[in-house]
Amino acid sequence: MLYEFLFPLADKHIVFNLFQYITFRAAGATVTALIIAFASGPLILRWLRHKGIGQVVRLDGPHTHLEKAGTPTMGGLIILAAVVIPTLLWARLDNPYVLIALSLTVVMGAVGFIDDYLKVVRRESRGLVARYKFIGQFGFGILLGTLLWVSPLSEYPANHTTLPFFKDLRLVIWAPFFIPFVALVVAGSANAVNLTDGLDGLAAGLAAVAAVTFGLFAYLIGRVDASEYLGLFYLPGVGELAVFSLTLAGGALGFLWFNSHPADVFMGDTGSLALGGALGTVAVLIKGEFLLVIVGAVFVAEALSVILQTSWFKYTRNRYGSGRRIFRMAPLHHHFEKVGWPESKVVVRFWIVGILCSLIALSTLKVR
Repeated sequence: MLYEFLFPLADKHIVFNLFQYITFRAAGATVTALIIAFASGPLILRWLRHKGIGQVVRLDGPHTHLEKAGTPTMGGLIILAAVVIPTLLWARLDNPYVLIALSLTVVMGAVGFIDDYLKVVRRESRGLVARYKFIGQFGFGILLGTLLWVSPLSEYPANHTTLPFFKDLRLVIWAPFFIPFVALVVAGSANAVNLTDGLDGLAAGLAAVAAVTFGLFAYLIGRVDASEYLGLFYLPGVGELAVFSLTLAGGALGFLWFNSHPADVFMGDTGSLALGGALGTVAVLIKGEFLLVIVGAVFVAEALSVILQTSWFKYTRNRYGSGRRIFRMAPLHHHFEKVGWPESKVVVRFWIVGILCSLIALSTLKVR
């Protein structure tokens, strides 16, 4: 919006020329996201407390989590406000990449909001039935895949994507599998972040790191000189996703101000599904679906721990009559809590691993 209104004034004053630069608008969007999070946080927290919207804690979890019962949840509203408003202000609204990413973020947040609402009303930890929640996420992913297949956003075929560490090798996804593949990436990313959101500040910090990394990739892929030099796809217009990604990082960091240990508020599914859906969508749009596995390796590990734990438990129960476990508790962060790591130590160590994974992902720009 600011670009549309202020950049045309560049012929009157040189300062308005700044609005043509993605880097300037990305920085402005990040600062705006932080300000909106800091300003809206206390208001939303007051409203959540007034409505009695508090977290329902699993009784079979770490005993230290019992004291968190009643802590305001649905704090993902802070994240959504801090992402939507700055994106509308600083990004180019005629850019299809931005409109798609922002739309998917909002609808995923809406699915999470419904889940949180049901948890609060019923005072149950289950909320929206898992299969219905996944159907909603997968359905929106199907819509994204269909849109990209019917109306490709670049000269490259929609089902062509990149492989990390390979400069000239491109993966061509089998056409009938492309749309389900996109849906799987988006829904899988949303659920992985959702499963990671179990400790104060864990998901928000990791999401901020991943968003900054994807923002840098989007910026480079959107520049014809940088993409040619690095052997990347050149996708005209995708650099605008740097503004969105940095806004996402700013929103996550702003929320972390209230979510750091001991948390004043939890993001709930409203925030975790929005963050995960946004990261998955950006990965699809920049043709970095497999890069997401590296950037979001901690999210992947958290999701795999749940899949392995559940599958092994069911298998051993059917085979031996009693279920057995691989981890003391899943997701993975709870396993380390059960081992004896304090919550804050688990969070910081997982952040360090997340930063390391992002650095590895960035190294693929040259190690090719």
